[in-house]
Amino acid sequence: MRIFWQSFVDASASAPYMTRLQDYLNGIAAPGVTVEVAGISPPDRDFGRLSELRCAILAIDNGLAAEDAGYDAVVMGHFQDPGLYELRASLRIPVIGTGEASFYAAAQLGRRFGLVTLDSVFETWHLEQAALYGLEHRVVGVRGLDCTPADFSDAFAGDDDAHARMCAAFAACAQPLVDAGADVVIPAGVLPGLLLSRERGLTVGRAPVINCAAVALKSAEMWVQLHRLNGIEPSRGPAFALSPARAREDFRALVARGRGPQTA
Repeated sequence: MRIFWQSFVDASASAPYMTRLQDYLNGIAAPGVTVEVAGISPPDRDFGRLSELRCAILAIDNGLAAEDAGYDAVVMGHFQDPGLYELRASLRIPVIGTGEASFYAAAQLGRRFGLVTLDSVFETWHLEQAALYGLEHRVVGVRGLDCTPADFSDAFAGDDDAHARMCAAFAACAQPLVDAGADVVIPAGVLPGLLLSRERGLTVGRAPVINCAAVALKSAEMWVQLHRLNGIEPSRGPAFALSPARAREDFRALVARGRGPQTA
């Protein structure tokens, strides 16, 4: 089984994180499963809707290419899941959203949950996600770490003091959510999710902390297995009607023009 994992960070600028993520995912993958992590350049460096849209377009194009290259699943490894539904409607292989999978996993572990995200600007986005997935009434709140991917670099490069500082910052954000009634905590981003992956059985108070990276990968493995078992796919009715070949070709041609001759 080959899984394509699309990150929204720059592979060079965030090399310690990308290396750690690649190693971690392949280390926890089931026997016979390999994961390839790909970045985006420029990355999602200006938090906001336009930047998310730009990266989503590139991620969709990469997902189309991944299916053509023989991958068995694509993971949108960016918690906000931009472009998730468009990509799911364009591929025959499973497409997993890290945010979507994490929301539904949290819903099985508790009744109410809180999200700790990279930046407060994503609060509205995550509340919209919860509504899209039918879980808005179970969200206690969203709090931002107000940091950037670069802030995690030292921790992923092996600096234990930096790791401890980031973990403490996460706990400080999560505690008010638990105090407000959250009985599950979701790191709303693979960066904080991977940071906390070293901690087994991590809780804030009595609230378990979801490992969104592991949840997304294991969801991908499960859906590939189910797809192989009985051919199950998303609804091809109005929800995820399969894009025709011409629509795929038009989209890829548009992105190719935008990428320019350096990537032709």
